[in-house]
Amino acid sequence: MERWILIILVIMPGVWSGDWGVTLKSQCALKGTSVVLKCKYDYPSGHFVTSVGWYKARYVSGVGRLYPVRDPPSSPGHFRYAGNRWSDCSLEINDVQHTDEGQYYFEFETTFNRWMSRTYSHLSVKGLTAHAQPGTVTEGADVSLTCESGCDTPVNIVWFKDGLPARNPVFQARREDAGQYHCAILGQESVRSASVALNVHYAPEKVTLSMNPSGDIVKGSSITFSCSSDASPPVTQRGYSLYKDGHFVRSGQSHAISDVQPSHSGMYYCQAWNNISRRGNDLMKSAEVHLDVQYQPMNISVSMGPSNVVAGSSVNLTCSGAANPAAESYTWYRRTASSRSMLQVGSGQVLSIPSMEASHTGLYSCQARNQLGESNSTEVLLTMREEQRGSQSLPITAGIGVSLFVTLVLALLLLWRKQRTHAEKKKTVSDSRLSGRGTTSTATEDQSDSVYVNIHTFPSSPPPATDVTPHNAIMAPVSCEDEVTYSTVTIKPRNPPPPHHGDRALQGSGSKARENDESVIYATVAKSR
Repeated sequence: MERWILIILVIMPGVWSGDWGVTLKSQCALKGTSVVLKCKYDYPSGHFVTSVGWYKARYVSGVGRLYPVRDPPSSPGHFRYAGNRWSDCSLEINDVQHTDEGQYYFEFETTFNRWMSRTYSHLSVKGLTAHAQPGTVTEGADVSLTCESGCDTPVNIVWFKDGLPARNPVFQARREDAGQYHCAILGQESVRSASVALNVHYAPEKVTLSMNPSGDIVKGSSITFSCSSDASPPVTQRGYSLYKDGHFVRSGQSHAISDVQPSHSGMYYCQAWNNISRRGNDLMKSAEVHLDVQYQPMNISVSMGPSNVVAGSSVNLTCSGAANPAAESYTWYRRTASSRSMLQVGSGQVLSIPSMEASHTGLYSCQARNQLGESNSTEVLLTMREEQRGSQSLPITAGIGVSLFVTLVLALLLLWRKQRTHAEKKKTVSDSRLSGRGTTSTATEDQSDSVYVNIHTFPSSPPPATDVTPHNAIMAPVSCEDEVTYSTVTIKPRNPPPPHHGDRALQGSGSKARENDESVIYATVAKSR
């Protein structure tokens, strides 16, 4: 028996030390990990350890007290004594939380004494901290992810994005890289950092313009345009703009029209802007949406040629107007002056009357119809007139009148010119007589040259007798009541040939013949005074 006791004494540490003491070491632990507080103790020989325990200091109002370390009710096995009864007094703490941080003391009791450590082991609880540099980045820029543990103990770090393993912590940002990142310890992935957000900004994409309701829109109904996009940061209300046929309509993500009219028809699109450019383009455009407003026929009118048609001629009446969809049918009506009822007279867009008759006269109107409704035109009056006979000779008569007028003007101009020439010559003869110049032959020659000397305008009353009458002019009787003067002028040659012997009789007869042949009767129309 003594032999076994000796062996036990040799094996148990502290027996040979002969001194009381506890050696503790402070620790740093990451939140969620397990840590062992290292502890060694010793005591004099001859003592046997009967009990061990750990205590944690708690300070209330600046006064510290030691409380035994016990497992929380919600976490059994949180504390576990990892030492023995002779030298090792280590304490294991599982799933370390920030509440575990503090000062820990070790106490042991022997068969003869109780000993409390004079120093303590301080447990520091730290956590992993994730960083994204920069936290907000434009698509295509570099991003660096870093993880800090707070403890000097090196650990292997892994990264997760939105709960899934992430790629390398240094990369060029893409829009799909935006999300929540955290770091963890490899092999202890439950020990993780808080999440950090990475925002990747990019210009609007997938810009879409929707129309509600879609499909056929009837005049008078309501419609709403809505614009959407995929962008970071999201496009604000003022970042959306609506356009119609290339012209600005308004800003905003939606636009409502409560009373749709045909003028609203056109091609619509929207633009989105969030202050981020893409390939130098700040504004992103949606695909075009066609708004086709349908309505029943409107603004129906009847057109034709002259409303007063010649009997027997043809006439076409055309019905036109606006409609969407286009008018499917046209119906023609006629109302006479004696009847208020409308008589259907035809169909089709054009009403043709090949030969106008009196029965065709009246007030005409047309009705256009499509699948949405119908509309009538205003009435137009169609009348008939008889063809005027001899109307074809009117141009000829007008032409003859114009020709006569031109001829009369030319005759008056010629007469005026001849009268002026006569006046000038008459003045010259008068001056010659007064001066006594010239011979009888010369006077005769001058008189023979004045062919029109006796052609002038006479007054309406008979003029007084005069002695100045050329010897070669024979005046014809003058009638005063018709204001017409007839004059006979005998034209003699200037240089008559010399007479030959034996030819005097012939010469005389020839001279008389010439006088007869060269006599001219002139008529002058004189205006009575």
